Amino acid sequence: MLILRWLMVGLLVLAVAAMAAGQAGLLQGKVPTDLGVHQGKLKSPSATANSVSSQASLYPDHPQRGYADVAPLALRGDGPATIARLQRLVAAVPGAHIVESTPDYLYVQYTTSIMKFVDDVEFWFDPKAQTIQVRSASRVGESDLGVNRKRVEAVRQALADQS
Repeated sequence: MLILRWLMVGLLVLAVAAMAAGQAGLLQGKVPTDLGVHQGKLKSPSATANSVSSQASLYPDHPQRGYADVAPLALRGDGPATIARLQRLVAAVPGAHIVESTPDYLYVQYTTSIMKFVDDVEFWFDPKAQTIQVRSASRVGESDLGVNRKRVEAVRQALADQS
C-alpha cells in the first residue's frame, strides 16, 4: 500500500511538472524557418506521425507519406475569397493566432490551452490545381494523436458549412 501511495504521489508531481513546463513555454518547440510556398510546394510532411499535408503525394519516398496524406480544400469562390473565408474561420478558434495572411497564403499557429503545444498550419491557394493546399504539423512529439487531421477536417467542414 505504501508503494502505491508513493507511486501516486510521483505521478501527481510529474503531471504538475509537465503542466508547469507547458505554461512556461518549454513545450512550444521552435518556430520553423522554412514554411511558405517554395517552387509550388508547401514544406514536406514531418518525418514522424505528427503532420498532415495535401501535398504528401509530391514526396513519394517520404516515410510518413501515407499517414500524412489529406485531401486539399475545395474553393469557395476564387482562391483569395477562400483564403479570406479561412482567415475569418480560424480567427474565431480559441488558441489560433494568424501569423501571416496574403490573398493566396495563410499561416496560423494553434496553441493548446494547458500544455501550450504549438502546431503550424498553412493554407495556400494553388492556382494550377485550383484548390487550397494545406499542411498542419506539430512542432514537438513523435505523434499528434490525430489532432492535425481532425483540425483540417474541422476546417473543411466549417468552410463547407459557410457556403
